[in-house]
Amino acid sequence: MKKLFKIFRQAIRGEEEDFTSGSIRRAIVLLSIPMVLEMLMEGLFALVDAWWVSKVSVDAVATVGLTESVITLVYSIAIGLSAAVTAMVARRVGEGKPEKAGEVTVQATWLALFIAAVIGVAGFVFAEDILRLMGGSEELIAACSGYTRIMFGTNGVIMLLFVFNAVFRGAGNAAYAMWVLWLSNGINLILDPLFIFGIGPFPELGVTGAAVATSIGRGIGVGLQIYLLFRGRGMVKLVLNKLQLQWKLIRQLISIGAGGTGQYLIMSASWIFLMRIIAEFGSESLAGYTIAIRIIIFTFMPVWGLSNAAATLVGQNLGAGKPERAERSSWLTAHYTMFFLLFVSIILFSTAHWTIPRFNAHPEVVEAGILALRIFCASYVMFAYGLVFSQSFNGAGDTRTPTITNFFCFWMLEIPLAWFLATQLEWGLAGVCWAVAISEATMSLVMIWLFRKGRWKRVAI
Repeated sequence: MKKLFKIFRQAIRGEEEDFTSGSIRRAIVLLSIPMVLEMLMEGLFALVDAWWVSKVSVDAVATVGLTESVITLVYSIAIGLSAAVTAMVARRVGEGKPEKAGEVTVQATWLALFIAAVIGVAGFVFAEDILRLMGGSEELIAACSGYTRIMFGTNGVIMLLFVFNAVFRGAGNAAYAMWVLWLSNGINLILDPLFIFGIGPFPELGVTGAAVATSIGRGIGVGLQIYLLFRGRGMVKLVLNKLQLQWKLIRQLISIGAGGTGQYLIMSASWIFLMRIIAEFGSESLAGYTIAIRIIIFTFMPVWGLSNAAATLVGQNLGAGKPERAERSSWLTAHYTMFFLLFVSIILFSTAHWTIPRFNAHPEVVEAGILALRIFCASYVMFAYGLVFSQSFNGAGDTRTPTITNFFCFWMLEIPLAWFLATQLEWGLAGVCWAVAISEATMSLVMIWLFRKGRWKRVAI
């Protein structure tokens, strides 16, 4: 017991470790603990945020669902760029060149700020049109478009939060990423009800208040990241006289990041199409589906933590010239993830009738939420391998393979199947959910096959 507590304390304190030698299981645990805790906090915020918003109105919940289905495009770019940052930083750290990792961080920051500025202006100006295009009613748009406008307008903090935490993870300083998200989301949790309901001196902003709280919390988190990077508290340190643009590095980030962005853009775009199909069945179906997704996101966050650990281990071990250790790390992480998701899927399936009404008691919303949640559980276990191996490819710098796989599984399979099952066979929401389950399981099987081929071991970055 003392040994476990010592490892746990070491993991959350962020003590520097060499992950290219020694026990692989220990390395997975040391990296996974802060990453899992980090993602659990992110998931907890998403869950609590949905709970507070659901107290406003059904339209408010639907607005969050519609907005997130589009702003996930922003997340896609941020996650894709982060995949490139993690791969390049991990490779440089594995090679014993942390100063080069600092140069990657600077160029990724400039790139993120430019992208955020373009998206922010467009999203802020066309917020109402975005909701209208997604099928939102005029009443919904009139009451809730402020949420969409603020979420797009402040997307820069989202971009930087992703990029800087990718630096920490790639360097093996996962505890710092955890501290940042705990701070930012902790502030979100406190500010959410204050801005939504106008408690005390705070204005009552309704669902728009949720966006304000999120932006403030994440902005403070970015401030902490910048402080840690300039103080050199981890493997990577930034210095003021090395902030100039380096076009060669930027082009390399774009090249690798394009594949990572492509993966998530494909997934995000498929989500937009799915939400558009579900919108045909009314706000109640949208609200139930959104609540189910939030619950899935919460329970899925530890899996993201484990898969991020695999990406770091693959990148650093390839940099150290140890491809077999990188492969072993991924397989062990995938097995651990599968057992976790098996446990979670059983719990979610058996408690869906109790969980969904805690967010919204409207009978049609509850029915839709239970249906969606239970169907998603069908593919939950298989997705462990798909996600871990996708992140392993990303950690190796091979973002192209997961992108192509996602294209076929989500655009060529999931979207047409969802349309056919929901509208032509008249399965409604159930048809969309079954299409998601089938496509996710297919993607996992394909990723297992491609990972075993081993071409990712020879990627040079």
